[in-house]
Amino acid sequence: MTETGLIALAKKASESAYVPYSGYTVGAALLTKSGKVYTGVNIENASYTPTCCAERTAFFKAVSEGEKEFEAIAVVGGKKGDFKDYFPPCGVCRQVMREFCGDDFKIILGKDSGEFMVYNLIELLPESFGPEFIKNV
Repeated sequence: MTETGLIALAKKASESAYVPYSGYTVGAALLTKSGKVYTGVNIENASYTPTCCAERTAFFKAVSEGEKEFEAIAVVGGKKGDFKDYFPPCGVCRQVMREFCGDDFKIILGKDSGEFMVYNLIELLPESFGPEFIKNV
């Protein structure tokens, strides 16, 4: 699947975001190594802490269905579905990505204009803490 194809799926997914407090809709489309795509949206909560980002929603859906190997994720976000700027994953989402993905995992950030940027996970989460640090505990 192409970067633009994943971005289109992320935009479509964002339409289901539950954002009564911030108004920021976020959509994600996660590509597995087997070629399947899982989408996610941000889901807000009045007490904020239980809020779940789109990226984590996509990962948790995929993992709950047995997927644990991933190629790329596309992310779009903005106020009321206006994706004029790039919307990078938060630190918690980056750490979830690190749990399942290697340094070369692709993170694609898209805009309504059709522009996009591609990062590898290591670029957005350098010197990270991963499962290999606690495997022998």
